Amino acid sequence: MLRSLLLSLTCAATAVFAADTYTLDLAHTAALFKADHLGFSWTYGRFNDVSGSITWDAAKPTNSKVDVKIKTETIDTGNAKKDEHLRSGDFFSVKEFPTMSFTSKSFEAKGDNLYHVTGDFELRGVKKPITIPVKLMKVGKDPWGEDRIGFDTEFTIKRSDFGMTFMPDGIADEVTIIFATEGVK
Repeated sequence: MLRSLLLSLTCAATAVFAADTYTLDLAHTAALFKADHLGFSWTYGRFNDVSGSITWDAAKPTNSKVDVKIKTETIDTGNAKKDEHLRSGDFFSVKEFPTMSFTSKSFEAKGDNLYHVTGDFELRGVKKPITIPVKLMKVGKDPWGEDRIGFDTEFTIKRSDFGMTFMPDGIADEVTIIFATEGVK
């Protein structure tokens, strides 16, 4: 009997402290980028097909995980001709590399809902470890009673690190990525 009670308490404690998994809500996810064009202005764009999950361990946030996949063919700058060029081998090579991704390896707490998330960023078949600053926006119930979580980040990568070397004198090597998402449990 004591053994049964201890097993029940152990299972209950595990359930209370278990991490929750959230599926990214595409309607409330933005995968954006900006790059300097010839020094005259910023070129902005977005990707319209993003999927993935967030596993959030509220008891120990450093055990949390994130996995994001983006279909590169869904690039959208608001200009069809530019989008076709960006889909070509000069840039994303979408036929050869239909997805880019980020898979976390660690979360490091930095205070005030800030984290440094380290993981593998893969683009054009090149996988590189990166660390990005992430802000936990909120965890809780939305007005419809669903459990929801939200994160926001902005960071830079060098496109040349991923084999994008077209027009190095005209398009900046550093590209800023802005990613905001909500996940639903």
